[in-house]
Amino acid sequence: MFTPLLRVWNLSKNFGNLAALQAVDLRINAGEVVGLAGSSGAGKSLFIRILAGLQAPDAGRMLFDRQLMHWPFQAQRVGIGVIHQEPELADQFDVTDNVFLGQEVNHTLLGRRLPIPNQRKMEEETLRLLDAMNVHLPSLHVKVGNLSSEQRQLVAIAQVIAQPAKLRIVDDPNFLSLPHQEMLLDQIRDWQKRNTAVLFSSANLDHLFAVADRIVVLREGWLVADLRSDETNREEIVAALVGTADRQQRTPVIWAIDSYYRARKQAETLRHNQTLLRRNLAAQDSINRQLLDQLADQVKALDSANLALQDAQRRLLTEREEERKRLARELHDQMIQDLLGLNYQIEDIESMAEDNGDLIAELEDVRGNIRTLVEDLRRICGNLRPPTIDSLGLGAALQSFMHDWSLRTGIEANLELDAELGRLPEAIELSIFRIVQESLSNVWKHADATTVQVTLQHTSPRMLQVTVADNGQGLAQDFDLAKLSLDGHYGLLGLSERVALMGGRLNLRNQADGGLEIQVEIPHPRVVPELL
Repeated sequence: MFTPLLRVWNLSKNFGNLAALQAVDLRINAGEVVGLAGSSGAGKSLFIRILAGLQAPDAGRMLFDRQLMHWPFQAQRVGIGVIHQEPELADQFDVTDNVFLGQEVNHTLLGRRLPIPNQRKMEEETLRLLDAMNVHLPSLHVKVGNLSSEQRQLVAIAQVIAQPAKLRIVDDPNFLSLPHQEMLLDQIRDWQKRNTAVLFSSANLDHLFAVADRIVVLREGWLVADLRSDETNREEIVAALVGTADRQQRTPVIWAIDSYYRARKQAETLRHNQTLLRRNLAAQDSINRQLLDQLADQVKALDSANLALQDAQRRLLTEREEERKRLARELHDQMIQDLLGLNYQIEDIESMAEDNGDLIAELEDVRGNIRTLVEDLRRICGNLRPPTIDSLGLGAALQSFMHDWSLRTGIEANLELDAELGRLPEAIELSIFRIVQESLSNVWKHADATTVQVTLQHTSPRMLQVTVADNGQGLAQDFDLAKLSLDGHYGLLGLSERVALMGGRLNLRNQADGGLEIQVEIPHPRVVPELL
């Protein structure tokens, strides 16, 4: 009977009352590439840490290469190479020492291995590996703690390539620019040709489809899908990621804000008319009853269209956030790093022109312009995707954004957070951040305000209230939200659309002492406990 290289049964892990992994079963065959998909918090990194021997599960078993594993264990010694999401390197050692850490090449004498590292041979092999990866570092002798994030990630990849393994695990490296992402995909293909199994975790579905034989999906700690890449598509994977129903029979619709609100208004009007008819037509003849049935069918059809439109908009918002995240990462990891490298090169040129004061002054101006451009790009990256929201949560992201916004606009901005805010699901945190971001943008462009107050608080155990209040000029007496699109203003419309899709309520009102108050109430999701 055929035995898979890796097999896990019923892997489960809890942190207090939080079930982080729940009865996960998985098989990986030799030479097979399995893609691992899952949204933030689904349990991917925890699952990988368990497979790497770094974290013990509460239940379940793992069989690797016909050997039952007992936690903790050293992955490298049993034949598992791991590229972690955050590089795990010895910062005090240089590049070569890290690449061969634990697998040093020693001198030999008369066929016997001596306990003396062969530094020259390891450096030659390191150079060969880096050249094959199209990686050029300033020196092999630099301590990896002094390298950039991308360079450290590349050293970690070279380390895994250099060490023999039957299974290699790649946990969505964070810091790779586009050329090196392609390099990693090529490396995974090469591993497969050499009959090495690969578990590849990535948020980029295009990457998974490019190299994986199968794609498995984790959602809220459960393995909810195991699909062959050539028998599925992006839509089916996304449906598994977010837990939507089967969309294969659903007619595609194009989302339009006007159509959405018009459909909702028509549905509500028809539903009201249906209620009135039910009260007054009890004694009417069959023709009127047939009319009532037809009206009910129309209401049902409009409700279905309305739900489809909402679903389409949710998908568009999700894809837009993913695109923003990808673009922010590309700007940060490629353009900013390139500009910083250029700045260092100019600094070197400046040091060589010590006798030419005019040239030094011009070079310093150029470096100043580069630094300004880097700061502008970082601000753009922050607007595209708040860098702190994934790691530190909504509160920290809002504090950082509002501080920068206040410095940029000159408007005093104050933030008050509920002490029990906690971590929320990724989609909710992003939506709240975008609501505050759009509200502050309106304050800056239209309010003529000098101060603004943002408050997040629970009004009940299941309701979260977001308030943005300024001391500006408020709304005009003839303000009509529905007419904004005719004038080309979509900010408040987009805000109201987000709130509606979250099942919340939006209230705009002028304050008695001047200024506008935007109040948003959304159903409060379950707070995610923080892991200690």
